[in-house]
Amino acid sequence: MELPLEIRRFKEIRDEQGLTQAEFAELLKIKTSTADIERGRTKLSGVVVTELLKQFGINPLWLFGESNQKILPLHRVDTMPKVITLDSEEQENIVMVNQKAAAGYPHNVQDVEWYRQLPAFDLPLPQYRNATYRGFQIEGDSMLPNFRPEEWVLAKAVPSFSDASDHKVYVIVMYDTVVVKKLHKLSDPSKVRLVSFNTEYQSFEVDVSEIQELWQVNSKLTFNLDASSENGILRELQESMLDLKRQLGEMRKQA
Repeated sequence: MELPLEIRRFKEIRDEQGLTQAEFAELLKIKTSTADIERGRTKLSGVVVTELLKQFGINPLWLFGESNQKILPLHRVDTMPKVITLDSEEQENIVMVNQKAAAGYPHNVQDVEWYRQLPAFDLPLPQYRNATYRGFQIEGDSMLPNFRPEEWVLAKAVPSFSDASDHKVYVIVMYDTVVVKKLHKLSDPSKVRLVSFNTEYQSFEVDVSEIQELWQVNSKLTFNLDASSENGILRELQESMLDLKRQLGEMRKQA
C-alpha cells in the first residue's frame, strides 16, 4: 500500500538533510527514531510538524499537499541599508562611518539628517558600481592580524541575511552596536555565530532578528604600511648568507 503523501515528503526532507533516522528524530524531539513514521505506522503529530517548520522552514500545507510552496521564509531578515546618500549627479555616495559615529549608528540608522553629518565620497572604479557601499573604521584589535585598529573597510550592502555567505567578513549593525566579524551560520537558522580573527577573543552567538544592516567587507584602506618590513626580510637574508659564509670558511680552515 502506498504511503500517504505527508509521510513520503517527511522522508524526503530527511534524505535532503543527509540525516539518519536517529539524528532526524533527535532534531524533531522524537524519542527514538523516525522509522515508525516512515513506515506509516505512526502519524505525524502536531509537534513534529511544528519542529519541521521551526528547524527547516517546511510549510505544513506543502507537507500535506495543499500548497506548492515548500519553504516558508521564517528567518528572512531585511538587512538593506535604511538610508542612502546621493551626490549632485544622483549617484550613490560611499558614506564613511568613523569609530565615534559608529557608536551612534544603530540609533540613527534611519535618520536622514544624521547621515548628512558624515563624510561621503564617490569612488569611480567599476568594482564600486551598481551596488551600495559604506565605509567603517575598525575599532579594537579583535580582527588582528587581518584588520588593524583605525583602518577602514569598504563593504557592500547585503539585502537579506539569507543572502549572506558563510565564513566571510561582514560589518554587522545590530540594535545596540556595530561589529566587524566573520560570520558563521548555524543549524538553528534563527541564530548566527560571530567570530574574531584574533584568537584571544571568543566567538559569540546573536539572534538574526537583532541585525539591522549587513555589509560584506570586500576591501580596506590602511595607513599602517610598514615600509621597513621588506628591508627587514632582506637584512635577515643577508645575515643568513654571511653566517653561511662564516661556517664555510671555518670548514675550509679545519680541512
